[in-house]
Amino acid sequence: MSSETVRNVPANRLHHHAYVSKNLETTRHFYEDILGFPLVATWCEIETVRGKSRTYCHTFFELKDGSALAFFQFTDPNDHDEMFLDSAESLNHVALNSDALNQAAVAERLDKHGIDFRTIDHGYCTSLYVVDPDGLSVEFTVDSEQFKKIDAWQKANAHSELERWVAGDHSPNNRLR
Repeated sequence: MSSETVRNVPANRLHHHAYVSKNLETTRHFYEDILGFPLVATWCEIETVRGKSRTYCHTFFELKDGSALAFFQFTDPNDHDEMFLDSAESLNHVALNSDALNQAAVAERLDKHGIDFRTIDHGYCTSLYVVDPDGLSVEFTVDSEQFKKIDAWQKANAHSELERWVAGDHSPNNRLR
């Protein structure tokens, strides 16, 4: 990837990742009291969303870089059902960069509250996965100590590896596990 391509990335950072919640207080408790993300904004709205007037509340929980995890709760249960993404069976998730100390602190908080989670060593990172009260999978990922070397290889080979995959060669390229 050329430096010209890198300079033209169309966004600076994640602003927020939004998800529909059934109960914002339950969501607040999980993200603020258990995981430790501060609630920094609550917007109460009546707005036309996808062609229909809807009443909702939109909350934001801050990450260190100023981005946020955001959650909607609709007053009309039909709006909730229409807007909710059921991710229990999917790979949908939000991945948050962390470090080993903070990942361990999250694991300790989850253990303290009796909340199940799993940790996977992917080779290029180690991830802790937890599912929130509405079924959103949240990943806390700690990059490998070899991150810069791994990142450089991936940037140099991303297009050729995708071309190989699309052409039918589905052999793994993760030799780090």
